Amino acid sequence: MMHRNFMGMLFAVVSTISLAGCSSDTKETPRADTAATTASETPSATASGDTILIEMWTDGTGNYFKPNKIEAHQGDVLRYVLKAGVHNVHFLPDSNRIKTGLPKASDMLQLPEQTYDLVVSMEPGEYYFQCDPHAALGMKGELEVEDKD
Repeated sequence: MMHRNFMGMLFAVVSTISLAGCSSDTKETPRADTAATTASETPSATASGDTILIEMWTDGTGNYFKPNKIEAHQGDVLRYVLKAGVHNVHFLPDSNRIKTGLPKASDMLQLPEQTYDLVVSMEPGEYYFQCDPHAALGMKGELEVEDKD
């Protein structure tokens, strides 16, 4: 009986110490439009155009990007916003043959309203992206990078 009480007390102390290590005295208020934003995967690209919102969903109709067809120009920012589920964004080389300058796969977005910003730096043309864990379920999209007029 004494062993059980000791283990319970030990667990409580360790848990308290662990939680204390996770807290912070400073709190940062995220901007409403960029809560938990992931940095661009194309650091050399400069955002100079529009911001295009693309929602990432898991719901009763499936897993999908909304919209899943996007038109953009170089310098525009694609802002992927997680609405429900756990998703990432990946421009696979296999789906984009003969294309260079593809961004790396994003990290997994896990928190609602978490965002991933991608500055469009690819040459004009059609590009295909997907959510890796849900690609077989149809979570794919198409980006058309257009010439600036």
